[in-house]
Amino acid sequence: MTETNNSLTPLHTLNPLNRFSDRVEDYAKYRPSYPKAAIDQILENFTLPITAADIGAGTGIASRLLAARDIKVIAIEPNPEMRNAGIRDATSSVEWKDGTAEKTDLPDASVDLVTCFQAFHWFTPQPTLSEFRRILKPQGKLAVVWNFRNENDEFTAEYSRIVREASKNHPAESKMKSTEPLTETNYFNNFQEYTFVYQQELDLTGLIGRAMSVSYLPKTGEDYEKVVDELENLYQRFKNEKGFVYMTYFTSVHLGEVN
Repeated sequence: MTETNNSLTPLHTLNPLNRFSDRVEDYAKYRPSYPKAAIDQILENFTLPITAADIGAGTGIASRLLAARDIKVIAIEPNPEMRNAGIRDATSSVEWKDGTAEKTDLPDASVDLVTCFQAFHWFTPQPTLSEFRRILKPQGKLAVVWNFRNENDEFTAEYSRIVREASKNHPAESKMKSTEPLTETNYFNNFQEYTFVYQQELDLTGLIGRAMSVSYLPKTGEDYEKVVDELENLYQRFKNEKGFVYMTYFTSVHLGEVN
């Protein structure tokens, strides 16, 4: 792998627009969803119906959760492979658009809610937050959400160790949560954090697919084979009688208001 392992490297400099192109199928099938309580929290003070822009929507995991709440969802995703996977699987109430966090091409004051699920750390902070402020209505809100692996759980901790070693301590492993831009911006205020627990049930195929959905893990060669061997051993150690293992996450929701 050629990327630097410098933990100070800004993630938005590491080819965020194209880095998931060869991970689409694994991403769509094996990335975790988000707990119902997290979506409830995001929508708590809204009177529905509303319009939400889901930025960096990927394959539409969160877009579909929002759309299921009878919300008009505009999914913004710059990667064509990811976007096409989302279009293929989306409900009719999700509208897909090509755009970036820094330039959504949405009209001024056109949405009630902006969401970023597992994506904000890949954005360039200052122009992104300026763009979010532009497209939000005066009483609009911003929700930034991450799933973090809970390393208090033994299985999840072992999985995380394998990922860190295989990625040669990729910067994203230490910088996944990027909240400083939220607390420092003048575009939004009153950020509140809410944390929820979530578990993902995986069989062996799902466990390997979950790992391969990570953009900075090897997909070929000896390094790939080593990862697969370690994951197979991990699965055999922790599988239950039904053949499942459980990845445990903290889902962190950061909610802010237009300033």
